[in-house]
Amino acid sequence: MKKIAISIGDINGVGPQLALSQHETIKNLCEPIYCAHPQLLQNACELLGIVMPNDMVFVLPNAPVPPIRAGEICPESGRYSYKSFLQACTLADKGEVAGICTLPIHKKAWQLGGITAIGHTEVLANRYEKKAIMMLGCKEMFVALFSDHIALKNVNATIKFKPLCDFLIQFYQCVKMKKALVLGLNPHCGDGGLIGDEDTIIAQAIIEANKQLGGEIFIGPIPPDTAFSPQNRQEYRFFISMYHDVGLAPLKALYFYESINITLNIPILRTSVDHGVAFNIAYKTQPNPQSYLNAIDLAAQYGSVDEKNQTQYPKDKV
Repeated sequence: MKKIAISIGDINGVGPQLALSQHETIKNLCEPIYCAHPQLLQNACELLGIVMPNDMVFVLPNAPVPPIRAGEICPESGRYSYKSFLQACTLADKGEVAGICTLPIHKKAWQLGGITAIGHTEVLANRYEKKAIMMLGCKEMFVALFSDHIALKNVNATIKFKPLCDFLIQFYQCVKMKKALVLGLNPHCGDGGLIGDEDTIIAQAIIEANKQLGGEIFIGPIPPDTAFSPQNRQEYRFFISMYHDVGLAPLKALYFYESINITLNIPILRTSVDHGVAFNIAYKTQPNPQSYLNAIDLAAQYGSVDEKNQTQYPKDKV
């Protein structure tokens, strides 16, 4: 059974509760390695009124154990979640685990804790000096994001021919899907330039990427307001959105509890829940565990270690 490192996320959110409540289930899918201190999980158990499983395996992050302040944004919890994440990455780099699964962080807590990166994806991109591709979804539908955590006002400037062409080719090399539908940027894909010319650049990048790949892999651009129609969702499983919310709003409307986050184009396999810290319910009610279970399941299925003792993302469809 494969070993999967689990970073605990923000301890004031639902991460510890998910780890504790689902341990009996996920240990049938993998050998979980929790990047956290046993005392921290014991503190969470006391708040939840539950007994901590006696067979959890821990690797300790290089950070002091902060107190749990349920539902609060704290620099201490931000720093701890960051160190937990780095510990999981280190285990993957050394080939000691087949992949990592990250529980949710709070980006503001990271900032307050002195972490300059916006989130997991940016850390991974910097750590491995690669364009980390953010893909979210479930077995029914996956959405990859050309731009991810940037302000809406900055999106237009990212639509450039070569970066987009490279992105499409790299995405294909990671997933090897038969075809994918590419969303445009402007309403009606610009109406022939009447509402912006970015969609012309997208179309040119699609043509060049398909040429280099030797097939009609990428289809589009198609107006975002019709991209996720029932007919298109029957025909396509993979979609590419130029902007975070345009692609993820329909995904989460359709598959909020099932969806997971996968980071592509880096030398380790990283999966994550596709939801936040849920401070409003943390340590109060049981969070829906389906995204976490799906993230663990995919990591356990596809995680592997190559002959160089490095964790590798499988180059086939998820």
